[in-house]
Amino acid sequence: MKYYLIVGEASGDLHASHLMASLKKNDSEASFRFFGGDLMSAVGGTRVKHYRELAYMGFVPVLLHLCTIFRNMSFCKKDIVAWQPDVVILVDYPGFNLNIAKFLKRNTNIPVYYYISPKIWAWKEWRIKAIRRDVKEMFSILPFEVAFYEGKHHYKIHYVGNPTSHEIHDFLENYHVDFASFCKAQHIDREKPLIALLPGSRAQEIKDNLVPMLRAACRFSDRYQIAIACAPSIDKAYYRQVIDAAEGLSDVSFCLVHNDTYGLLAHAVAALVTSGTATLETSLLHVPQVVCYKTPVPRLIRWAFNHILSCRFISLVNLIVDREVVPELFADRFSVQNIASELERILPGNEGRKVMLKAYEEVERRLGNDIAPDNAARLMVNLLRQEAARYQ
Repeated sequence: MKYYLIVGEASGDLHASHLMASLKKNDSEASFRFFGGDLMSAVGGTRVKHYRELAYMGFVPVLLHLCTIFRNMSFCKKDIVAWQPDVVILVDYPGFNLNIAKFLKRNTNIPVYYYISPKIWAWKEWRIKAIRRDVKEMFSILPFEVAFYEGKHHYKIHYVGNPTSHEIHDFLENYHVDFASFCKAQHIDREKPLIALLPGSRAQEIKDNLVPMLRAACRFSDRYQIAIACAPSIDKAYYRQVIDAAEGLSDVSFCLVHNDTYGLLAHAVAALVTSGTATLETSLLHVPQVVCYKTPVPRLIRWAFNHILSCRFISLVNLIVDREVVPELFADRFSVQNIASELERILPGNEGRKVMLKAYEEVERRLGNDIAPDNAARLMVNLLRQEAARYQ
């Protein structure tokens, strides 16, 4: 069968590549065409556009690139119709993907499957109307989404397990690099333990979060060294550019780790992390963390979070267990002093560290042991074959 996939960022590329590999195991004649990245290309098929051509975040960047975004949408719709796939599989990235789903529902008979639900339980809950209307099957990777979709909105979904959980499990089973070897490869001083900084996967996130995170972490530079995890789509030079533009950081010692975030976390004693999948990855790698996320108009954002948004937390760790396991410093709580104080609580020898590591065990239990891409692929192929049999 023919599968058309659309992703809009690095994490989608990773998860979609594993799904594609699983689809090939379940469908020997599987062929792929996609908007994606290098990992998807490695599995096989035809890449139409790289996700770097799609990824714009924030009101101003989106506004400045509206023509490009609309041009990509138009091209994608025409390309799907021309190729006539058996299914279009959307991976997160709702602003773009839900528009594609609406077009396909109105103008074609091509079914739309959604792998990794948009986070409408956090905000824009009204999008459930479009999802119910335009998405034939939803494949969820977060256990609490079952109650949201099925209990609250009476929309049947498939919880297939969490791909990050499986990816981390595989990594830990196969990673045999000791601290000394890691330090040598990354040109890091092995005499001090590491504090990891994960400032985001997009340029704007890095610009907003990196400098305050670095200012907080460098307060402990007498005992620890600082390592910054570089996003795969962002050049190392950008990180230095952001840091060089900040006052008072010219003498701060740090290293940049590119394409080895899991390795960095495996050897870190603590981490400062922006929200998103990185918070879950950090917990599954058993690294105590502080979630940091700078927002514009912080007091307004805090008011909106308390009175408008539908969820209690911004980090996946806390959402999964439905209580605060990791501190969330965003909006009016985001400050260098607060970040430094929370970081100190989770460093070795401090009580907050033990409590957090114990709570991580509950996160793993709730996620379960299912292999998400294998479950999703098996379901997808069976559903498509059942549908095809109806018309024979």
